[in-house]
Amino acid sequence: MKLGGIVTAMVTPFGEDGRVDLVEAARIACWLIDRGNDGLVLGGTTGEGPTLNVDERMALFRAVKGAVGEGAAVIGNCGTNDTHTSTALVDESAAEGVDAILAVVPYYNKPTQEGMLAHFGAIADATQLPVIVYNIPGRTGANMLPATLLELVRRHPNIRGVKESSGDLAQFADILRERPKDFVFFCGDDHLFLPSLALGADGVVGVATHFCSPEFRKMVDAMHAGRIAEAAAIHFELVPLFKALFAVSNPIPVKWAMRELGFHVGDARLPMGPMPEALKRQLGPLLERYKEGAAV
Repeated sequence: MKLGGIVTAMVTPFGEDGRVDLVEAARIACWLIDRGNDGLVLGGTTGEGPTLNVDERMALFRAVKGAVGEGAAVIGNCGTNDTHTSTALVDESAAEGVDAILAVVPYYNKPTQEGMLAHFGAIADATQLPVIVYNIPGRTGANMLPATLLELVRRHPNIRGVKESSGDLAQFADILRERPKDFVFFCGDDHLFLPSLALGADGVVGVATHFCSPEFRKMVDAMHAGRIAEAAAIHFELVPLFKALFAVSNPIPVKWAMRELGFHVGDARLPMGPMPEALKRQLGPLLERYKEGAAV
């Protein structure tokens, strides 16, 4: 299955009892696909993966894949800061039907580049599924260098892509210049999607795509058709949404926004804090255009 170009890092809904609401997860997944998303990342940063236990994670993968079927790519995050745990999650996730594996650079440990090679090599060897490396040094405290990523791809053919969230366009360019054919580059920062497209990126794994996937699709189409000014105009219009969604730690704002649209997602699990009142006043008006056809 192709992983697509517009992919949402989906929120994980929690019920009033604090448990994962699998029915609501399936409903959100179908709504996102209906709005033009090609795929979904489950249990990632936005999906509060570090707070999900193994049973919750597998049930989430199973419920969402059962809901969307072959209509969208489901990418399950199996990355942790422990190699043994990560490889075990890969095996279980494959049994639940995910289409690809996302694995984050190990957080907290601050591994060396050689450690990253061994860690991701073990993950790749544990599955025949495509593996997407997730590089987000602002969260993990460790940056996978382009040379390390490219060496991983050389050693392990099923490492098929990267979600690059370093925020460093020079690093984007280093990867895109040297990547092999059919290696997929996802921009992991909504506000950098347009410049990443100019460098040759294939798509985005976004947060704002919970709402604006149709606009992102139009931006991609405009860029590919050479209508640069049109693509830039779409980007400029979305900048206030990008800023509001990342004014405090993700996923606090996007979960609040999804509740405003009528989805029963609950609050972000601790240790995340509450949504600031001032940010509610900033983000609320930006959501009005997205309420039509939502769950309200």
